Amino acid sequence: MSVLFFILFLPVNDFKLIGDSTYHYVFYALWFALLLYLFVRYQRRSLMHARRLLKEKELAFNEIERQRQELELKNRDITDSLVYASYIQQSMLPSELYFNKVLKDAFVLFRPREIVSGDFYWVRRSHDKIFVVAADCTGHGVPGAFMSMIGVELLNKIIIDQKIQKASEILYIMSKGIERTFSRGEEGSSTMKDGMDMGLCIIDTRKRTLDYSGAFFPLYVIRDKRIIEIKGDRLSIGLDTDSSFTSSSLELHDEDVIYMFSDGYTDQFGGPNNKKFMYRRFRHLLLTIHNFPMAEQKNILKESIIAWQRDNDQVDDQMVLGFRPMIGIKTPW
Repeated sequence: MSVLFFILFLPVNDFKLIGDSTYHYVFYALWFALLLYLFVRYQRRSLMHARRLLKEKELAFNEIERQRQELELKNRDITDSLVYASYIQQSMLPSELYFNKVLKDAFVLFRPREIVSGDFYWVRRSHDKIFVVAADCTGHGVPGAFMSMIGVELLNKIIIDQKIQKASEILYIMSKGIERTFSRGEEGSSTMKDGMDMGLCIIDTRKRTLDYSGAFFPLYVIRDKRIIEIKGDRLSIGLDTDSSFTSSSLELHDEDVIYMFSDGYTDQFGGPNNKKFMYRRFRHLLLTIHNFPMAEQKNILKESIIAWQRDNDQVDDQMVLGFRPMIGIKTPW
């Protein structure tokens, strides 16, 4: 290299010793050699840099693959745990078979958004009275499922153990129970900012009456091809603990059909304009199918919401209970 640069930078007059023609050949040859050397050196460095980047990318890919496999394993463990938790939750909820044992003509449409659900239902019969509960816990998934199991336990304690039989009183005690469950400290201040919406109807089979109390939860009674809506109080279980709930009473007719439902069905996005299903469309659907057999109603409701949903994700847990309260009430219990 030193010889090369020496020759390149010699004074032009010094090349007169070898002639003009020879000077030009030597000059261009040396410049070509220099450029070739720089090119080869640049290519070599580029190749080394590319190899280094490739190695780094390979290491990064291996790390990403390792993390992906680790994440898949963790997700599988979480999913397995959720599936097992769903078995526990389902064991606490009455089966549809039991539901139809208490209410002779009924259906349960229960579609959790995730493996476990924040919606739950509950039914029991005590002598001449049938208690039917539908509830929607704030949130869904694991938090909602935990809240739902607490709600089921409280209902067992209040209705079965304490034998409270007034709808508004049951909701009030439920609300206090949720508050106590999540309270800490001597002052009993609750750490919870979530609660549950709930509807409770008590059917007196002897008097043929319905006693209903709701917390942000409506109840539909279809009679003579029209819907009687009983709206719940604008209070939430577990949050509005200092307020009392009200009850509504209704005399039942033989042909009455009752529906209790969470808002996951009406809030589902879909349809041609990707909008919510909405209550108006839901009421029209119920009016259309309410005379059908209960099993057929359930299938129509399920197929309708799936068709409406299209490619959208399910936005919330979905639950619809339907029953004819006066069917089979003379059957001995």
